[in-house]
Amino acid sequence: MVDVIPAPVSTGRTPSGSTRLDAGTALRAGPGTEGVARWLRTALGASTGLPFPEAADGPHRIELGIDPELPPEGYRLVADGHPVRIHGGSAAGVFWGAQTLRQLLGPDAFRRAPVRPGRDWDLPAVTVEDGPRFGWRGLLLDVARHFMPKEGVLRYLDLMAAHKLNVLHLHLTDDQGWRIEIRRHPRLTEIASWRARTKFGHRASPLWEQKPHGGYYTQDDIREIVAYAAERHVTVVPEIDVPGHSQAAIAAYPELGNADVVDTTALSVWDTWGISSNVLAPTDTVLRFYEGVFEEVLELFPSEFVHVGGDECRKEQWRDSVTAKKRMAELGLADEEQLQSWFIGHFDAWLSARGRRLIGWDEILEGGLARNAAVSSWRGYGGGVAAARAGHDVVMCPEQYVYLDHRQAPGDDEPVPIGFVRTLEDVYRFDPVPPGLTAAEAAHVLGTQANVWTEAMEDGARVDYQVFPRLAAFAEVAWSRLPAPEDRDFADFERRMTAHYARLDALGVAYRPPTGPRPWQKRPGVPGRPIEGPPPNM
Repeated sequence: MVDVIPAPVSTGRTPSGSTRLDAGTALRAGPGTEGVARWLRTALGASTGLPFPEAADGPHRIELGIDPELPPEGYRLVADGHPVRIHGGSAAGVFWGAQTLRQLLGPDAFRRAPVRPGRDWDLPAVTVEDGPRFGWRGLLLDVARHFMPKEGVLRYLDLMAAHKLNVLHLHLTDDQGWRIEIRRHPRLTEIASWRARTKFGHRASPLWEQKPHGGYYTQDDIREIVAYAAERHVTVVPEIDVPGHSQAAIAAYPELGNADVVDTTALSVWDTWGISSNVLAPTDTVLRFYEGVFEEVLELFPSEFVHVGGDECRKEQWRDSVTAKKRMAELGLADEEQLQSWFIGHFDAWLSARGRRLIGWDEILEGGLARNAAVSSWRGYGGGVAAARAGHDVVMCPEQYVYLDHRQAPGDDEPVPIGFVRTLEDVYRFDPVPPGLTAAEAAHVLGTQANVWTEAMEDGARVDYQVFPRLAAFAEVAWSRLPAPEDRDFADFERRMTAHYARLDALGVAYRPPTGPRPWQKRPGVPGRPIEGPPPNM
C-alpha cells in the first residue's frame, strides 16, 4: 500500500522492488516545468544531500514534463525504474506529483538537512495517477486577531503545498488589527495595526495580556508572500473586511465611522473579542477611502478573487444615523440590510470593472446578492445552496464542519475550548457538496476551505495545534474523490496518518497527538466557549 495523503485516484505496484536515488541521479525539466525542478532540487537537495544535477539525457534521472492529455492539476508518477517520470497537465500538476514523490521517499525527505548523510534513497516501485476533485482547496488564516509574522505565513504555504492545498485566504483586517501597509493611508499601520492589550481566552475570560500586540506586512512582504505562494502553485486571496469588523480602521481614521451617532475620535483598536458595533458609515468618503485601499491591494495580489468580508455587520448605528437614513432615502432602500447590499454591490461593480471578482461571506445574500459576487458559505450549507441555485459560485466552509478553531475533543484538557467538538473523523466525513443540488447547481461549488480564526490562538504553536492533524483530513476531502461520508474508510485514513505523523514531526508541526494534548499544549484555567451536542445541519 502507498501511504499518501491525500489519497490518489489510483496507484499500482510493480514487482520490480524499488528505484534508487543517489548522487548520480539527475533531474531533467521539460519545457514549462523549470520552476518545479527548482523547488524539487531545493527541497529534496536539502533533505537528502543529493545534488540532482541537470541532465538532458541519460537513464538515471527524474524526468519532469507537461502532458496536455492530463487534467490541468492532474499528474502521472511512474517509479518502476529509471527514469522516474512525473508528468502533469500543467506545471501545477507536475508540482503535485513532486509532492507525492517526496511522500514516497519517507519522512526524512521533509527535513531541512540530511539526518543520515551518505545514504541512498529508495522509491517504492509504483505508478500513481491522480488529480483533484475541486479547484479551490483553501485555508483561511486569520492574521488580524493574532498577527502571524511573515515567516509563519511562508511556513504555512509550505505546509499547504505538502497537502496539495492551493488557496490561502488571508484575513488581513478586523476590529482588533489592520495587517497590510496601505501607503496612501499610513495611519492604518501606524495606529490600526496595534492594540494596547489582548483578552486571553474567550471574551468572557477575566484574563488579559497586558502588553501591546500587533504588526503588519509591508508591501514588499506581501509581494514576497505572493511570489513564494505562486512558486508552490498556491493563490493568495486577500480579505479586507467591510462594512463591519472595521473598528481598527475607524480608530485610525475617525471619519470612516458613524460620527453622528458615536464619538469616533474616542475609539481605539479593539482589545477584546466578539462583534463590534462600530461599523463603516455609508458615505462617499468611505467609498473613496476603500477604493484607494483596494487599488493598492490589486497591485499586490494578482488573484481573480478579492474577499470583502461582509459578515456580521451590526446595524444599530445605521438605524440611529441621520446620514445613513438620508443615504437610504436617496437610494430608495427599504432597510439596513439593503443598505449593506448596496455597499457590497458598489465594490462588486468596482472590482468587476477592473477584471476581478468579489467574494464575501454568506451575509452578502441578505438584502440582495451583487450581480457578479461569489459566496463563502460559513453559517452552514444554506447560504451556499441559495447562491448556487441563483447561479453564483460558492466556496463551502461551514463552521459546523471545517472551522478548525472549534475544539477537537470533549473534556477539560482541550486548550481554550471553543465551539462544537470536531474530531479528525468528523472533518474526514465532511462533504463540500450537500445533497439536493442538481448537477448544474453543484457545478457552482468551486471547492472548499478550512477556516482558522485566531482569537484564542496566541502564537504559532497554538495555531499548529488547532490546524493539525485535521488539515490532513480536510486536504483529502478537498482533493480526493471519496465515497459518501458514511461510506468512507476512516480506518484506512488513520493507518495512513501513522506515516503522516512522522512527516509532520519532520516538518516541526506542533499537532495534537491522537492521545490528546501534550502538557505544554494545555491552557489550564483559561476559559473558552464550548458548545455541547452535535452541530446543527444547516
